Amino acid sequence: MMADSSFDVVSEYDQQEVDNAVNQTAKEISQRYDFKGVGASVTLSGETITMVANSPERVLAIYDVLQSKMFRRGVPLKSLDVGDAEPKPSGKEFHLVGALKKGLSQENAKKLSKIVRDEGPKGVKVQIQGDELRVSSKKRDSLQEVIALLKDADVDCALQFTNYR
Repeated sequence: MMADSSFDVVSEYDQQEVDNAVNQTAKEISQRYDFKGVGASVTLSGETITMVANSPERVLAIYDVLQSKMFRRGVPLKSLDVGDAEPKPSGKEFHLVGALKKGLSQENAKKLSKIVRDEGPKGVKVQIQGDELRVSSKKRDSLQEVIALLKDADVDCALQFTNYR
């Protein structure tokens, strides 16, 4: 009898690549002429990225540069949550704070497992294991269909597929 094949659905990012993207953004805004004299800065502390400038437009420009650097370095843009992306005034400066998200939330895990049960091939089993999802089936082709299905799913987190066996 053949054993079940399986894979895990996770939501992660590479911390080193995030750090590199923030450093590249800081270097670019220190060198660009349109950021001269606006007090522009971007910092990473733990799981939080803070962007600061003296006008909301400059803060959004920093956010745009950061997104392009993250994209180029292969960091999923959905792993950075900035809320409504509206810079908040703080004295003479404007701040935009983004939180880095790692792991599937319980509601996203339930949403993904419902998608697999409703639209996926028959005989596929889904288990929620902490902040990841284990998908198993006797047929590897069914697992490939599930991966394609989940790539098209509309969830607010980045998905990676690991431990395919």
